[in-house]
Amino acid sequence: MWAAPVPDCYLRIVSESSIASSLLVAMPQLEDPNFHRCVVQIVHHDEEGAFGLVLNRPSGVAAGQLCDSLEIEWGGDPDAEVGSGGPVQPNTGWLLFGEGAPDDLPDTTPIVEGVHFAGSLETLRRIGAEPPERVRLFLGYAGWGPGQLELELAQGAWLLVPASAEVAFAPCEDELWLRVIRDLGVDPATLISTPGVH
Repeated sequence: MWAAPVPDCYLRIVSESSIASSLLVAMPQLEDPNFHRCVVQIVHHDEEGAFGLVLNRPSGVAAGQLCDSLEIEWGGDPDAEVGSGGPVQPNTGWLLFGEGAPDDLPDTTPIVEGVHFAGSLETLRRIGAEPPERVRLFLGYAGWGPGQLELELAQGAWLLVPASAEVAFAPCEDELWLRVIRDLGVDPATLISTPGVH
């Protein structure tokens, strides 16, 4: 789909700076069913690759159901939708959570203001017992190998957008893609994939 040669300067721009803490917003022409019209919160990005969570794909599993299966207490809404974080290792679990969680949680990473990431069962156990107001659970993740995401960005497959707590904790629904693009002041119908980092 994006087969045109990509100038080296585009690849250098992306590869020389981390895009962790950014959002990837799929261009309309990206037809891969795993990522069509999706919004991805990038959690980690370096020369070894990238890791992110798809924010607008439901998994069909409820938070209460997931925690029950892990024998973990869930003090939040038992019917809260667990997101499908991506096609890689769908049996792995991850959390995004906001303010109000204990300060001494293990293995947590701040993403942007008001958004923290974790992936340990111990953190889920502690968050689950008394969830903060903003918390989302995910199964699976989106992953890219060395240079793969940089190439996709340079080919114009994604928009790169600043992340925010409002987007990270928005309802898990397809409309999030439209909302993020419209918040940029762009009509989604006018988006055309061209080489370069957008």
